[in-house]
Order: sequence, then C-alpha cells, then structure tokens
Amino acid sequence: MQKVQSRRRFLANMAAAGVAGVVGTRNSRAEEGGLETTTVRLAKLPAICMAPQYAAKELLHAEGFTEVRYVAVELGDATTKSIAAGEVDFSLNYAGNLIVPMDLGIPITVVSGVHTGCFELFGSEGIHRITDLKGRTVGVPSIGSGPHLFLASMATYVGLDPVRDINWVASPSIKPKELFVEGKIDAFLGLPPDPQELRARSIGHVVVNSAVDPPWSQYFCCMLAGNAEFVRNNPVATKRVSRAILKAADLCVAEPQRVAQQIVDNGFTANYDYALQTMNEVPYGKWREYEPEDTVRFYALRLHEAGMIKTSPHQIIANGTDWRFLNELKRELKM
Repeated sequence: MQKVQSRRRFLANMAAAGVAGVVGTRNSRAEEGGLETTTVRLAKLPAICMAPQYAAKELLHAEGFTEVRYVAVELGDATTKSIAAGEVDFSLNYAGNLIVPMDLGIPITVVSGVHTGCFELFGSEGIHRITDLKGRTVGVPSIGSGPHLFLASMATYVGLDPVRDINWVASPSIKPKELFVEGKIDAFLGLPPDPQELRARSIGHVVVNSAVDPPWSQYFCCMLAGNAEFVRNNPVATKRVSRAILKAADLCVAEPQRVAQQIVDNGFTANYDYALQTMNEVPYGKWREYEPEDTVRFYALRLHEAGMIKTSPHQIIANGTDWRFLNELKRELKM
C-alpha cells in the first residue's frame, strides 16, 4: 500500500475497510439499541504499537461515547490488573499478560485479537537463534512482564527450559534496553519504540521479529480485553468499543502518516519517525484474517508447558473469552 495517498483515494480505502462506514454504523446502532453507558476508559501505555486504541478516540465519539478517557498505567500485568479492578474498561495487551491472570481467575474478558508483530528479539554477537540463549543473560522489565512471558514461550517452543536455561536480569532501576546498549546483557526483547531506536543506533541485531517470523507472526501479539463485569453488563457498549478500535486498526493501515502524527500530537509518543515506522511495520490488518482463539490456545499451551499456568487452554478460552462481538463485526465490516 502506498504511503502517500490522495484525499479521494484515502476516503475510498477507509470506506472499503470499514473505517469510515458511517451508514453501516448507523444501521448497526439502530439494531443494537442504546448505549448502556456513554463513558469509556482506555489505558494509556508507553508503547507505540497500541496505536489503534489511541487513534480510536474520534471513532468512539462517533459511536456515541460522550466521554473517552485515557488512564495512564504500566505495561503488562499492571494493565490487566487495572482492567480487573475497574480502573480501566478496555485495553490492548499482550496475550500472555491476559492468559496468566485468567489462570488465576482475575475477572477480565478477551473480546478480540487486534494485531500481530509487536516484539523483536535483539541479540549480541554469537546469538543468531533462540536456542543460542541457553546459558545467556536476557533483560526483561520484570519476571511476569510481557517480554518475559513472550520469550519464555519462545524458549519452551524450541525445547529450552526458561527457568533453568536462561539467566533473567530484571532491574528495577535500569531499563533492560540500556543494559543491552551497554553490553551488560546478551539479549533484549523489545516493543516499539525500542526496536526502532536500536536499529537506528545499529546496536545488536534482530534474532526474531514477530511480525514476519513464524510461528510468532501467525498469532496475535496484542488482544483487546475488557473488565468482565463491564462486558457482561454493557454488551452494546462493548461492541461499539470493539468496532471503534478495529476500525482504528484499519486506519493504521490506510493512513499510517495520519495516525503517526495523531498519536504524537496527542502525547502518546514523542518521535514521529518511530511512530510512522511502527505503523508501516506492524500488521494491523490481521484481525480480519486470524482467529483470536487460536492465539489464546497457542500461548496457553506454551505457558502451561513452562509451568507458568495450571489451567488448561480449553478452560482459559471457556472462562475468559467472548467472541460474539468480533464475529458480528467481521460480518458488518467485511471488505
């Protein structure tokens, strides 16, 4: 897709993708009934790849929400805890950071997959594949964080024991990226804007890029989850939130420059070049192709094998997911 489009071409793409489907949205609203609430709270996270929920504000207003608030929270399990506690109604989050809390019975409901390709594994000299991490030091924000769970899943998949075979370094004071830059650890798993910055500075090399390297590229990285009580009591609002965020994902594909500028202007990130690079590299259109249940099952199996969850994938899916809204939206927003 061309990066620069005429206004006419842009509107045509938006209409085809369902981003600007005003008529369809109005017809859907009439069938859905009234909103149970006109206020929705989304997480504000330090990650550019979450762009669909940042770009969804205007679309949420068009869906009838009069108050759209962004609540600053930390990435990973902190985001999930904020959703479960009712401090945030919805947020994108890495699948593993949703599955582990669901294993513990924390009240969240996953309603959709949104995009693939957040994480990139960077290695120092001598690390060219995941199995090369055996006996090496890997930096993560914390044990149980998204990068830790993702890399533990990767290690398990290739036959490593993530507990015994990898030396995890979790520093409360120094970011893992800085440890990698300084040569104090052997590998680092990052999400935008960190990979963009490391590449720009020619530090390390990419070992795995989850946007293009299977099997990781075949499953969602980030999924949309909501507070379980909110989803249960507000089905109309849940569907409209989902629709706005999925349309915003389409917008990331149709108009990456516009979205990149928007999230910079609204204070979600500071570097336009890194934001635009992320829009062009992350496969935001995969929500139309992939089945989110496959992602939950895949990562639940990996985490179960690693001893990080006890609940079976079947139970996780049965108790913590609801695909009704997504299935309806796939029919409504069909290209």
